Amino acid sequence: MVKFSIIIPVYNVENYIDRCLKSVSEQTYKDYEVIIINDGSTDKSIDIAKKYPYKIISQKNQGLSAARNRGIKEAKGEYLLFLDSDDYWEKDLLKELAKNLKDSPDVVRFQIQTVDNNYNVIKYEEKPFTTKSGKDAFSLITKYHFVETAWCYSYKRSYFSEENFKFKEKTFHEDFGLIPLVIMKANRVKSISYVGYDYYQRTGSIMNITDYEKTKKKVKDLYSHYLFLIEEIDKTKIDSKIFKSFIANSAILKICELKGKDYKEYKRKLKKDKVYDNILTDTFSRKVKFRILKVSPKIYHKLVK
Repeated sequence: MVKFSIIIPVYNVENYIDRCLKSVSEQTYKDYEVIIINDGSTDKSIDIAKKYPYKIISQKNQGLSAARNRGIKEAKGEYLLFLDSDDYWEKDLLKELAKNLKDSPDVVRFQIQTVDNNYNVIKYEEKPFTTKSGKDAFSLITKYHFVETAWCYSYKRSYFSEENFKFKEKTFHEDFGLIPLVIMKANRVKSISYVGYDYYQRTGSIMNITDYEKTKKKVKDLYSHYLFLIEEIDKTKIDSKIFKSFIANSAILKICELKGKDYKEYKRKLKKDKVYDNILTDTFSRKVKFRILKVSPKIYHKLVK
């Protein structure tokens, strides 16, 4: 069994895919397989990918979640990694991860830096931690810049399989709808200090789309994910106060992207579904935040911005 299965969904990224795959081929640790899911690309992305000795699986365009789920199904490695095809890795990422698998963690967090179109780099000072329960790890990770993005972590494949984790298909914010639960349900989670992932924030990417109809779809999807996460965590015996507060906060702030009657409709939904009840109020600052949120999520959003 190889150590790592690297899952790379590809859809019309001919300007970025070579850099992505080159960063994998130049890894200093070589015990891995690469599974490229061609999600119906119509440009030269796959012609470029064929220059590398990696497995390519083609399917009609079904979206990121379906591509990742297919990759998970095909994977044979001990640990899973997700790499977006417009992003890339630092050369020692796999080596640093492999050094930290001796106690067989379910999830390993590594660090990220963002890169813009001009290759300006933003690094984040985030403290690593030794192996902890999922609940304790989640309370620390919520202080990080990125929390629910799937490509921040390596996952034990047997854990993913036993829990039957899958990304919800045909939705935005699919990471939010799964990864917090993956972390919380894990027995062993750790975070390493190595900054190994370069998150390239390109113009025109899925999360940079500003069309208002798509904005409404994003809010709808995230809210649906919120309800799913509440339902799933309530099936466990895990102390989930921090978890529920985090996802409730995300749902409340997300509606601030809406306008007029759409915003008012979701404010009513927040009250109906008792979303505010999940916000922590155990400190003075949290009590103040809670009161502002209940009055107006948009006012709070402006304050934290």
